Formats: sequence, structure tokens, C-alpha cells
Amino acid sequence: MNSDQPQPRWQRRKDARPAEITEAALALFIQKGYAATKLDEVAKAAGVTKGTLYLYFASKEDLFKAAVRDAWGPSLQLAEEMVADTQQSAAQLLETLILRWVEKLENSPVNGLSKLAIGEAGNFPEIAQFYLQEVVDRSRRIYSQVIERGIQQGEFRAVDIGFTVSEIISPIIMQTLWQQAFGPYRKNLFDLPAFARFHLDMLLAALRPTTAADIKP
Repeated sequence: MNSDQPQPRWQRRKDARPAEITEAALALFIQKGYAATKLDEVAKAAGVTKGTLYLYFASKEDLFKAAVRDAWGPSLQLAEEMVADTQQSAAQLLETLILRWVEKLENSPVNGLSKLAIGEAGNFPEIAQFYLQEVVDRSRRIYSQVIERGIQQGEFRAVDIGFTVSEIISPIIMQTLWQQAFGPYRKNLFDLPAFARFHLDMLLAALRPTTAADIKP
């Protein structure tokens, strides 16, 4: 047998299997919804047996949580490290974070997670609560730190930090939800990166101090 031929998925090393399973699960959760996704389907898509899947994940809820952590965890950790260590100005940091966020939304399956969490919240409050804590609240803390730093340094005017973070996040989430719901019925694709840059320009203009009274003492 030619050793250069690619190995079947189920023969890959064991430490790669959890990531392959969560990747397959994420795609199915987004495509079919949490309730409609069956673990048999996930196992088949990942190229493992259902018994192998249960070696790593005790339930569908555990699998969903792991899929969300794998999808968002590394990016959120990187953002937290950037905020803690960066020498960038608050405005530069805000730009970096927003544009990287949008790039991830454009180029990975996570684009559908917000719609999934919102759509399933009524029937599965436990996964909605998990998504809030693991992704939404963590993201809000990151942006809150950036805005607070900008205010303290006199780079941003004194504003309500909670409202400002909502103003940063909500328009982009709304545009992604709108595109997922109505994009298939429109002729022209929505340019999310262009919208993000426009949104960022408006944010920075609104945050910029214009008088001495705007600067926190």
C-alpha cells in the first residue's frame, strides 16, 4: 500500500478527533439547528462511530459547548491578550478588534452561531445562557476595557461604557442576522467588511472629544 496516500479520516491520530468532531458538529448545528441535529449525523460527518463520539462528549449539550469554545475560544483569548499587552492607542485597538472579528465572521462557520443561539433560546435556555457567558459577555468585557482605556487616556470622550459597547457590537450582529435571513433572496451580496469600516469611522468620530468638557477629569 502506498504510504503517501491520505489516510482515512477515522485512522487519524486520536488527539485530532475531538476537534474533527466539534468541527462537524458546528456545521450541522448551524445548518439544521440544535434540536434537529442528531449525534449519529455528527459522528458520520466526523468519520467516527457514535461510540467514539461518546468517548469525548457525554451529551449533545456538551458537544455544543465544546464546538462553541473551539470556534470562538482562540480568537477571544487572542483579543484579551492584545488588550492586556498592546501598545496601540485605544482607537487603533478598537479598529484591530472590529476588523478581525468581521474577518472571522466572513471566513468561518461562526457567522451562523448568533442566529442559532437566538433561534434556540426559547426551547433550550441552557445553551443560550452558555453562549451569553462564553461569547457575548466575554466579548463585551474586551470592548469595555478598550473604551475605558480610551476615556482614561483622554482619547475618547466620557461616555456610558455599557451603551457604547452595545453600539459597537449590535450593528454588526444585526447585519449578519439580516444577511443570513434575507441574503439568499437578494441579488447583491452585502459587503460586511465595508460596512464594518464605515461603522468604525462613525464610532471613532462619535467618541472623539470635541471640547475640554468631553474629557474625563
